[in-house]
Amino acid sequence: MENTISGTEVTPIPQQRGEAGPQGSDDARTPVSSALEAAVRYAEQWQWQVFPGVSLETTAGVVRCSCGDAACPLPGAHPEGPDWANQATLSGAVARRMWSRRPDAAVLLPTGHGFDVVDVPETAGFLALARLDRLGTEGAAGPVLLSPDRRMRFLVGPGAVARVPRAVRALGWAPEALDLTVTGAGGWIPAPPTRYGARGPVQWVRTPAGRRLPDATVLVPALAYACTR
Repeated sequence: MENTISGTEVTPIPQQRGEAGPQGSDDARTPVSSALEAAVRYAEQWQWQVFPGVSLETTAGVVRCSCGDAACPLPGAHPEGPDWANQATLSGAVARRMWSRRPDAAVLLPTGHGFDVVDVPETAGFLALARLDRLGTEGAAGPVLLSPDRRMRFLVGPGAVARVPRAVRALGWAPEALDLTVTGAGGWIPAPPTRYGARGPVQWVRTPAGRRLPDATVLVPALAYACTR
């Protein structure tokens, strides 16, 4: 389920892909070496459901999505079919078997089970993180992803679909005026090291290591303010 709060996307900030955390942080900044490793880690270490999606194929030097659609909007980064929810697993052993058979499959995470997702334009995301850092609440952000479509995704506790619009209104903003989307039950997101075709991989801005999932309402003031900027 998605609740989209639409608006005009601001100009993205280039060349901001790494986490701007303090030196000595425990965050694991080394890229995961394979989709199999990542899928098993998400299931076993963080107890997030995972399922394999499509993959990328290279033909005559052209990178295409295995779905066969030459105009695929998310090449290599979406489910294979409508029954994807039946494939989702919390078992590391099952994940290992699935990606052993299809090592190039996208790593996708269902939303609404272990977490919901609030996503905003990349610029707004970095502004919100900087604001949280200045307020001394850096840890409140929880895990944060950045995708090649220049959207930043904040992983939050379940129930955000209902709470976020109310929290935005309580701050005096009209939800429909903000470019902010909340994804809950029935949705999914691509996770690292999944790639969007030739555009590059999904990346962690703030890794899950040592971070709790925040209540989305804690992030709303910073995210809504950043979206208005």
